[in-house]
Amino acid sequence: MAEWTRPAHLRDQLLQRWQRGDLLACLARRDDSFPLRLVLRGPGSGELSERFDAVRAWAAELQQGAGSGYRLVLRDVKHRIIGQNSVPYQAWVDTLDDALRLIGKTREARLFQALLEQTRTREPLLLRWLQRRPLRALELAADWPRLLDFVAWLQARPRPGVYLRQVDLPGVHSKFIEGHRAVLTELLDLALPEQAIDAGAGGSVQFARRYGFRDKPLRVRLRFLDPRHAGWAPGADQDYSLRHDAFAALAPGVSRVLITENEINFLALPPLPNSLAVFGAGYGFDALSQARWLDRCALHYWGDIDTHGFAILDQLRSTFPHARSLLMDTATLHAHEPLWTDELQPTQRDLPRLDSDERRLYDDLRWKRLAARALRLEQEHIGFGWVARALQGLSA
Repeated sequence: MAEWTRPAHLRDQLLQRWQRGDLLACLARRDDSFPLRLVLRGPGSGELSERFDAVRAWAAELQQGAGSGYRLVLRDVKHRIIGQNSVPYQAWVDTLDDALRLIGKTREARLFQALLEQTRTREPLLLRWLQRRPLRALELAADWPRLLDFVAWLQARPRPGVYLRQVDLPGVHSKFIEGHRAVLTELLDLALPEQAIDAGAGGSVQFARRYGFRDKPLRVRLRFLDPRHAGWAPGADQDYSLRHDAFAALAPGVSRVLITENEINFLALPPLPNSLAVFGAGYGFDALSQARWLDRCALHYWGDIDTHGFAILDQLRSTFPHARSLLMDTATLHAHEPLWTDELQPTQRDLPRLDSDERRLYDDLRWKRLAARALRLEQEHIGFGWVARALQGLSA
């Protein structure tokens, strides 16, 4: 037996429209979708006689609430036992104001109306965003004037070539901009001309590049491993840090480059002829991608033996297909079985750039063929004698 519609159900129908943003979107579109008919389920003909007292109470409850924002349409029902009676047949909300009053959202709608008027005056191109994201706009109401200030500032200075810290607007500091990068991306994409946007830079992390700001330069940390190399400084630890563009232009005159993800391993790598080491940064090799001299070097990647270690190797090969893995093999894994630990959030996606041996070990890890748990061997747990022998094999 279907439940009869009660005043709370009518209110819930409007709340669903509110939560989807439909009611506020009416304000943004200036499109009045009212009068609005709501779903009203009532008793069937059999229930009129079998549950007459319940029907009468139901009708009275609906009629009592009708003054709160909805209007009832009654119909006459003739029944052979109880005669003719009027029962609720339809429920209508005549105006948006009635709908807002019924669900208690009048104050929020007034605030949204104020945001609309402010935006219509200052940045009419953003009215489409308010129409699509009205509830998000309410969440941002306190910050909305400053967001509009920043949009207007950048419209007047497309691709300004300065750091975000140099934006000189009251209350709009770099932390404010960084904290609102996601919404500012949506707003700026609507408000700026196409030529002011670098469409190839996506996501919050590339916000500065997308809109022509200067970004903190990427840096590459490296060590020369050959004591005979011109870059070797006697008595120093050979640990250098360069901007990514300087690294790209380095032309260091080495034949081998080792990338390792662990800082202590990076610092502890022993002397190795014609070689330098690079301290990796996990996923992402933007800092190395412009250094095309790496194409002419033997390139080795040493990461953890776990699913993410192989995923990083796979990603490196998207930029440098000739990269080879180092100490990421089955023999190394089994030689250090007492030092296995758990990988807390393994990945299971396919990695198309692994070679056959790497793929076999990766499959063993992601499908838990070696143990009943997702396991890993962190690179710093590998015995240093084992590491030294592997490096000797490279220089042999």
